[in-house]
Amino acid sequence: MAADSAIEVHDLTKIFRKGQVRALDGLSFETPRGTVLGVLGPNGAGKTTAVRILSTVLRPDGGGASILGLDVVKQAAAVRRTIGLAGQYAAVDENLSGRQNLTMIGRLSHLSGRVARQRADELLEQFELTDAAARSLKTYSGGMRRRLDLAAALVAEPPILFFDEPTTGLDPKTRQDMWAWTERLVAKGTTVLLTTQYLEEADRLADTVVVVNHGRAIAQGTPDTLKADIGTTVLLITLGDHEAARRAAGVVAPFGTHVPSVEAERVEMQVEHGARAGSEAMRALDAAGITVHGLVLREPSLDDVFLQLTGHRAESGSEEGPCEDQHPGLLDHDERERLRS
Repeated sequence: MAADSAIEVHDLTKIFRKGQVRALDGLSFETPRGTVLGVLGPNGAGKTTAVRILSTVLRPDGGGASILGLDVVKQAAAVRRTIGLAGQYAAVDENLSGRQNLTMIGRLSHLSGRVARQRADELLEQFELTDAAARSLKTYSGGMRRRLDLAAALVAEPPILFFDEPTTGLDPKTRQDMWAWTERLVAKGTTVLLTTQYLEEADRLADTVVVVNHGRAIAQGTPDTLKADIGTTVLLITLGDHEAARRAAGVVAPFGTHVPSVEAERVEMQVEHGARAGSEAMRALDAAGITVHGLVLREPSLDDVFLQLTGHRAESGSEEGPCEDQHPGLLDHDERERLRS
């Protein structure tokens, strides 16, 4: 393992349903300490399965992985002491209050009672939950639960954090707040592995991006490098309605490097020599008697990278994987009952 590596994954495989579903098929990547690694991919690509293996919830069927040099299978207990996990589903107990949840997790992390309570109060303030600290989680909104889940992952101040689509379903303000919290953590030296369906999230936060499809890494690099590798400009044409957009797509298709996509009244496609392609497209549309409401040339985004690599745009919502374990939390019911008593 490289001296500055935080996470290393080599040829991971994971098979479900008696060999019928290969969730991971030789996945490999690594990330340095104190950085954010964004893991992107379609639903079912294997992102959540990889996180569950790295967090020791699942055992791989082949290959290997290490966290700060610790083998995730052979040294699983030590790995669990170095990581925090905020998943797609809140890994907190709704029968407890916000403060009780965080204190319990602190005690499970071998903090003294005093330190656990102190950390709970610090995190409740940091995530703007102090006013609701004594309330049962049954009264929390979805955004409040997600903030508490992130706080729970930070109680023991782990050097490695796994964020598995942590902002899915959050309102824009809360999502922006979570981005800011993540940036502050990384500035202090924390390493973050982030899976997300929001490509603007990866574009803002990730130092490196890995695109996963069918259980394999099909591209890896910085967001800027991946966007530059496309080597094209995006032409966006706005028409009067969907039918006009459909007709326009057929007219401008010869000027693009890929088949145009049509969504509502808009046509979007990748082109080389953007200004020239835009002029030619306008002339062709005018000759066809199609009225254009707007035409814009823009630089590629991670969404365009995703489209080119996987053949479709990113989907919103949580990953539907074949894994039987649909709850990625690391604390089981018996441990919670022991500390509650």
